[in-house]
Amino acid sequence: MLSEYLDAHPLEPLLPDAFPAPFPTAEDRDAWERLPARYRREIEETRGRYAAQPYPVRRATDFLAFVRTGSRRADEDAYFFRRRKLCAAALACCADENESLDDVIDGIWTLCEETSWVISAHNVNPIPGAPSARDYPLPDPDRPYIDLFSAQTAMILALTGHLLGKRLDAVTPMLTARVRREIRLRVLDPFLKTDDFWWMGVKRKDLNNWTPWIVSNILLCVWLSGMEKARAARCLERGLRMLDRWIAVMPPDGGCDEGAGYWNMAGGAMLDCLEIVETLTDGRVRFWQDEKIRNILLFPLRAEIGNGWFVNFADCDARPALSGERIQRAGEKIGDAALEAMGRRLRGGIADTLSDVPHFYRLLNLLFHPAGEEPAAESRAADTWLPALELRAVRRNGLTLCCKGGHNGENHNHNDVGSFMLYVDGEPCAVDAGNMTYTAKTFSGERYTLWNVRSTYHNVPLVNGQEQRPGREYAAKEVQALPDGLALDIGSAYGPEAGILSWRRETRLTEDGMTLRDRFALGDKGTVSWVFMLRNEPKITERALVSGPVALLFPAEMAALVEEIPVADPRMARSFPGSLWRAVLTLEHIKEGTIDFQFQRR
Repeated sequence: MLSEYLDAHPLEPLLPDAFPAPFPTAEDRDAWERLPARYRREIEETRGRYAAQPYPVRRATDFLAFVRTGSRRADEDAYFFRRRKLCAAALACCADENESLDDVIDGIWTLCEETSWVISAHNVNPIPGAPSARDYPLPDPDRPYIDLFSAQTAMILALTGHLLGKRLDAVTPMLTARVRREIRLRVLDPFLKTDDFWWMGVKRKDLNNWTPWIVSNILLCVWLSGMEKARAARCLERGLRMLDRWIAVMPPDGGCDEGAGYWNMAGGAMLDCLEIVETLTDGRVRFWQDEKIRNILLFPLRAEIGNGWFVNFADCDARPALSGERIQRAGEKIGDAALEAMGRRLRGGIADTLSDVPHFYRLLNLLFHPAGEEPAAESRAADTWLPALELRAVRRNGLTLCCKGGHNGENHNHNDVGSFMLYVDGEPCAVDAGNMTYTAKTFSGERYTLWNVRSTYHNVPLVNGQEQRPGREYAAKEVQALPDGLALDIGSAYGPEAGILSWRRETRLTEDGMTLRDRFALGDKGTVSWVFMLRNEPKITERALVSGPVALLFPAEMAALVEEIPVADPRMARSFPGSLWRAVLTLEHIKEGTIDFQFQRR
């Protein structure tokens, strides 16, 4: 879609001779002093927090830890702290013209002196025939690779130079010259000179959030580079064609199989790209009315549960830190009042924007894109059905049932075909445990040794001791959205060892809870164990598990076992501090049957 437009409308004639400034520079005292008092206070607090600590050393041995021990954090802790500290220092110097530049100068020089802006987990380009991380355990400065965070580092430095360029040049022009040089050598030149990077969509077609995220950061660097118009047009067009390849692999319904938490890097980054190009062409190039683009931008609204909770199938946190400002902007661009209002609710503050992977562009948008008055949200259907993703969410009387079909070869996949989650009055009851801190295992052949991605820790059955298998071929069949839930056959998600002939599952929301019905046939008599991941510690009675605000009713002949799952991982603990509880209800010597479970609100 974007490529067809570019074929007919080359960008160079649509670009001005000089680009407008994206944000006020430090010399625009009126703009910075008119910031709301809340933000000025946050800038001061953030500056103080980061100024108290020096820029940490980024050691070669910490980079090597990824191949030695599987640790990503050994490198990433220092890596991201450096970038957060630079953003905080740059903001402080803009907010207060008397603030010392030294932390900004040290930050710029520190990042420019890094051998590579790529994190240890991304040190090789995964295309067919590429070397492994063990072949290149340390980065080669003569072979620059562009990953998510090298592009993001370039963006942070470009914006720092834009905001403080005059003050930096008064110290020495070498600082801004060094920034421009490093961005050109590490990012812009490789971006133009090769089609080999996998996320470009030339060598590989299985694109994910990397494409819009990287392209958005590169387009911002182009904006601030001062390059001549023909080269800028070439970069912008090249980036949009890559973005178009990503849009092409997205489903028409806009569902993100990486989960709502990845909207920041996927749909939100697409928004960044399209907004940048719209601005640089003075509004001449706009794509906001395209149905697929609108659906991609609407995904967070369709995945919202409430109280900060979101549908979190796949590697998604149950309480992800979504960019409220970007959601608000998306609502404004496509004219959707409900999305816009949702964004206003989730805007957060400066610390929220810096706390994960610091995104300076979004932080500045937070400051200079006013929240405004919240309009009344337009009426909207209470339910969600995304047929390509096979995701269903039904919302009634304070109850939310989320269930999915899909397949076990999705991006950031968990083996969870047929799983569900239940929320009561905006609080979790039956859950998906979600994501954990990434390690070398997360995206390797050892992924399915991690408990949180295995089907035995999802709300699906174990059949003759067999879990679901990973892979695109292990998929739901005969998926049907019901008025109050979802019906599907999940038998094909298991291997032949499970002995399943058929397995029809129906999940339905009721007035006071939900029902789960499994109708199945096995080749021979065997053992079936139904797994339920619960947020609250269940108490076993004769025919029920009482867990928080619900009671799970089950057939009396079932054997019940409850296992505590302490949440030791810090990332998962942000959503589920304490413990989760795994309930297993088992029937033996069974060949076929129809089994009903019922969650009742107490």
